[in-house]
Amino acid sequence: MSRVVILDHPLIKHKLTFIRDRNTGSKEFRELVKEVSMLMAYEVTRDLPLVEIEIDTPVTRTKSKIISGKKLGIVPILRAGLGMVDGMLNLLPAAKVGHVGLYRDPNTLKPVEYYSKLPQDVEERDLIVLDPMLATGGSAVAAIDFLKGKNPNSIKLVTLIAAPEGIDAMERAHPDIDIYVANIDERLDDDAYIVPGLGDAGDRLFGTK
Repeated sequence: MSRVVILDHPLIKHKLTFIRDRNTGSKEFRELVKEVSMLMAYEVTRDLPLVEIEIDTPVTRTKSKIISGKKLGIVPILRAGLGMVDGMLNLLPAAKVGHVGLYRDPNTLKPVEYYSKLPQDVEERDLIVLDPMLATGGSAVAAIDFLKGKNPNSIKLVTLIAAPEGIDAMERAHPDIDIYVANIDERLDDDAYIVPGLGDAGDRLFGTK
């Protein structure tokens, strides 16, 4: 079964409130998504392995720890996942960035892949998949289906808000994938939007309708 980690830090809760607010404009929305993504990166990377090295401080020589050189890959699901990339890169500047493009067919509500580009050494990397919303779960499941075919070391899914239906879909399709989420909302409505949700994340990020 997937491990679902709810990141309920007060700063994340505070910023998520303004992300949800319909009166928040695109500029502020983008900034808030970036900030929350950076805060989430702190917890998502908690299990990174460390190695001990020796360094010279201004006072003495000592042993201290650094990240062991594990290779990371950040993979936003286009287009809304792009809003989370810069926040992650602020803390993980050495990570490579790939892209998976999916859109939801308005009639079938099923994901359709239209673009993919990944680091050449993807099989050596631990991937962090980004999508602000886990609604039906269709796009996340399809993206992870695709990524598993590239044989990365591991995959984690990071999302701002999720519907229970999306969590269930992920757990059925990919019970081995950990899910990091800022909040699990009530449900999906008849149009497969998360309630209370935040509307369409892509439209709000980029000022489109």
